[in-house]
Order: sequence, then C-alpha cells, then structure tokens
Amino acid sequence: MRKLSLNKLLLSCFISGISFLNLTAQEGQVNISENDKITKLLELKSEMSKDNEIGDRYKIQLFYGNNGEANEVIKDYRSKFEYPSLIAYEAPNYKVWVGNFRNRLEADRALLKIKESFPSAFIPKPRRK
Repeated sequence: MRKLSLNKLLLSCFISGISFLNLTAQEGQVNISENDKITKLLELKSEMSKDNEIGDRYKIQLFYGNNGEANEVIKDYRSKFEYPSLIAYEAPNYKVWVGNFRNRLEADRALLKIKESFPSAFIPKPRRK
C-alpha cells in the first residue's frame, strides 16, 4: 500500500513540475521567393485553358456538309443536349463538333447518349497543337 502511494506522489510531483515549466515552441520565418517566369507561365496556362488550346481534346462530329444544314443540325442538337457545340469551317464544308472532352472515355460516354438522336455521330482523332 505504501509503495502505491509513493508512486502516486512521484507521479503528481512529475505532472506538477511539467506544468510549471516554461515551454516554448520554436519560431521561425519562411521567405518564399518566386521567379517571375512562373507567374507568367501560370497566366498563360489559364488563358490557354479558357480558349481550349491545351493538350489533346476529343470532340464528337455530328455533321459534315453545307452551312444551312450545319445550322439546322446544331440548332436541333442544342435543343436536346448541354455539351458545348460549334460549327467549324473546313473548305468547302462545315462540320458540327460537340464537346471538349479531356479523354476518350468521357467522349465515348457522351457519344452513347448523342447517338440516340444523331446515329451518324463519331469521334474523330484529335489534332495535336
């Protein structure tokens, strides 16, 4: 019994001693210097991302032909789907392109939905820029 109370006494003295110590954490200062070129590159990347000029992107082609029919196809498409669409001119024909998919899997998933309304739709090979 006496040994147990001696252990309690030592433990309470140890805890009391720790609480009275003046504990301080290390303090430091960090200076970060960034090259101006990094800032310019980040701005350029964000600008290119807005214009969809980065990397290989997949599009779905719905139509290839004259301007009047291309306008009808894109109007019909926009009434049914939400993916971005555009008409691209490649002399002497117009193409209706849909989407700006990051990978082939995303494009394939969208193509399955789109083919229900536009059975001739397909995914052309992306161009490298």
